[in-house]
Amino acid sequence: MAAAQGHFSDHSNGNEAARRSEGDEVPTAFRTAVDALHSARLRPEIEIDATPPPRKLAPYAHALEAAVVADGEDLADGRLVLLHDPSGHEAWKGTFRLVTLVRAELEPEMAADPLLPEVCWSWLTGALEARGLVPGEPSGTVTRAGSHYFGGLADRRPATQIEIRASWTPQEDAGGVPGTAAHLAAWCDLLCQVAGLPPSPAGSADSATGVVTLPQRRGPRPA
Repeated sequence: MAAAQGHFSDHSNGNEAARRSEGDEVPTAFRTAVDALHSARLRPEIEIDATPPPRKLAPYAHALEAAVVADGEDLADGRLVLLHDPSGHEAWKGTFRLVTLVRAELEPEMAADPLLPEVCWSWLTGALEARGLVPGEPSGTVTRAGSHYFGGLADRRPATQIEIRASWTPQEDAGGVPGTAAHLAAWCDLLCQVAGLPPSPAGSADSATGVVTLPQRRGPRPA
């Protein structure tokens, strides 16, 4: 198990969050939420780093990208974005919002399961619930796409990718700060679940309950 801050390579420790304009003071609640992301303790298979956040979704934003790596192979990857609007947002019903993308390549026979989208969505909600989190105003999509190769590429096996896009409003404490470390840990639980990793050992700091792994999957083929 490793602390998330140990994986970052931009030398900012997560404090260089997006600002509305040059010279703006970053709200304390947002800075605290970002710092908590960088203090989260995650499974050793997770490689995580800061990435440039979107600039038009909210006045303040911070983004992370992560991959599940085992035996040198990327098994799943994704992006998690923390948005903050101090004035509140009607659709969010809060001042913070988490937006995520998770994707992995599956064996075609698994991807053919008609219930796979519902199962993948339940993995997201289950990962949050296992960490004691209640997502507000959740929304999202589960997409599976298959590729078949012909001609000069005919020797490649068919490939199927699952993609989970979702967003939810994290609950805020009395000081207006959400528990972002727990949300990041739940998101990484989802990444590991999609990657097909077994759950963390019971009693470990990064363990979660209710994990059902996905069998017969392989790492994504390099672009």
